[in-house]
Amino acid sequence: MSEEQPTTTNPSPPVPEPPDLAARPARSSLPGNGADAGPKSERTRQRILDAAARTFRDKGFAGTTLNDIAVAARLRAGSIYYHFDSKERLLEEVLDIGIARVSAAVRRAIEALPPETSPADRIRTGIEAHLRSLLYHGEYTSASFRIFGQAPPDVRTRMLSRRRAYADDWRRMLQDARAAGEIHPDRDLALARMFLFGALNWSVEWYDPEKGSLDDFVREAAETFLHGILAPPNEAPPVA
Repeated sequence: MSEEQPTTTNPSPPVPEPPDLAARPARSSLPGNGADAGPKSERTRQRILDAAARTFRDKGFAGTTLNDIAVAARLRAGSIYYHFDSKERLLEEVLDIGIARVSAAVRRAIEALPPETSPADRIRTGIEAHLRSLLYHGEYTSASFRIFGQAPPDVRTRMLSRRRAYADDWRRMLQDARAAGEIHPDRDLALARMFLFGALNWSVEWYDPEKGSLDDFVREAAETFLHGILAPPNEAPPVA
C-alpha cells in the first residue's frame, strides 16, 4: 500500500473473513466501517463508499462518473452530493480508507507483541497483518493502489503523507533488524522495502482463496520474504 503499482482492470477474487480478527482495525477507529452500524445517513454513506471503491477499482478514476457510483449503490445521484461534494472528495476518502485499514492493522498487530519480540519476528508479524487486511478489505485496498496514480495532484499530495508515514514504520523495522544482525549489512533496505510492498500489494490481483487457507498463505509469504527460496549451501537435499 505504500508504493504506487501498475494499473490493471481485472477484478479481485473474493476473500473470506480472516481467521485472525485481532489484525483488523476496530470499527470505531476508521471511517466507513460497517454498513449495519449507525443511523440511516451513515449506512447510506457507507453504501456510497463501498460502491465507489468497487467502481473506481474496476473503471479507474477518469472512467467513473458519480452516476456510475449511484447506480452501483442503488441510490439517486443526488444522494451522493448530500455526503460528498465531488468525485475527487469521494476518491480521496476511498484511498484514505484503503491505506488506513492496512496501516492500522499492522500497527495494532506489532503493538500486541511482547517487548522481547525480535525485529525479524516483528517484520514477520507485520507482513502477515498487512496481507490479512489487504485481502480482507480488497475493494478499498485494491482501489487504493490501482488508481492512486490517476488521482488529481492535490489528492495524491494529501495521500502521500499517510503513505510515507506507513513506509517509515517499515523502514524502522528493517533498520532495527539490520542493527540486530538479522539482515545482512550489505542488503539495500530501500530496495527490500520496495520489493516487499510490490509483492504484498499485488497479491490482491492473483491470490486465490480456493487454493489454500489465508493462514497458510500469509505464513508462507512471510517466510519467503525473510528466508528466501534457496536452501542453505550445506543442507543436504531431501531424500526422494
